[in-house]
Amino acid sequence: MKQLLYFLLAVTAVACKKKQETTQAIVQDITHSVYASGVVKSENQYQVYATVNGLVQKIMVAEGDAVKKGDVIMRIENQAALLNTESARLSADYASETANADKLRELKVNIDLARIKVQNDSVLLERQKNLWSQQIGTRYELEQRELAYQNSLTVYKGALLRYSDLQKQIRYNAQQARKNLQLSTIMAKDFTITSETDGKVFTILKEQGEIVNPQMPVAVIGDDANFKLELQVDEYDIAKIRVGQKVIIRMDSYKDEVFEARIEKINSIMNERSKSFLVEAVFTKAPPALYPNLTAEANIIIETKQNALSIPRSYLLDNEHVLLENKEKRKVVIGLKDYQRVEILQGISKEDVLLKPE
Repeated sequence: MKQLLYFLLAVTAVACKKKQETTQAIVQDITHSVYASGVVKSENQYQVYATVNGLVQKIMVAEGDAVKKGDVIMRIENQAALLNTESARLSADYASETANADKLRELKVNIDLARIKVQNDSVLLERQKNLWSQQIGTRYELEQRELAYQNSLTVYKGALLRYSDLQKQIRYNAQQARKNLQLSTIMAKDFTITSETDGKVFTILKEQGEIVNPQMPVAVIGDDANFKLELQVDEYDIAKIRVGQKVIIRMDSYKDEVFEARIEKINSIMNERSKSFLVEAVFTKAPPALYPNLTAEANIIIETKQNALSIPRSYLLDNEHVLLENKEKRKVVIGLKDYQRVEILQGISKEDVLLKPE
């Protein structure tokens, strides 16, 4: 008797477990939406890169720190760069116009002496000409005076040219040395990594002593007060997307909660690998706390239809049939779909009871 009772209870339990859920179509508003997946990004979020190869000498900030544009993030070991800068500074000092003033003064003295010599030889030449006009002296003496005057004049002009050339050379060398110092100083600054914007240090990707190069990010910085969504939209759906469309957001970090956003930007080039377009959206109803790189699923609202007959999408078989309570498989014509329900244009009424497919 007990065995029969246990058997009947087991059969009843199995029958209860196999009882299918049912539903009926209802009239309500329904929306047509496009699915997109994406991630949360901080406003102005970017990866920080070094511009040179080297070892991390010192990290100046910690994760979570607020930084201003120009604040030092980390320093890279740069002993060679410091030596080059010091060498360039010594060269600039040596080549400066001030350091070469003595050379110019020396030539200036030679110019003054040459000018005096020209003036003296000129006086002697005029005196010899006067004597010659009075038939005093010889032709040879006059020619010697003329030759002496021409020689002293040539020396004077040569001294002027040398002075001008030395000025140009000193000026050129000084400018070149200053440029080399500027270049060396700029290169030395490359070993100091600074923030390009105001924001928050979300993560530091390197530790002291590690190798860095221009291909490896060293930190991530962004605005911790403003966030946006970067969504990937399939190429088959991109023609339906418009700036300003409403977006319904679901996130793993906030289960059973729905948030809202608005399409702000549509990038006009397709990613050839993923065959998708990048679409940016801003929150209009945001979670209480957001963090970079949180994943999100989005439904971009394309259109809304009022007073539509709809059923849960889980009750639809192969996109064109439903299962009635009497096990009849009936064909239906569907319309709009959202992430939960589907519009039924033809095939059933509100009175029909549907079974949920197993």
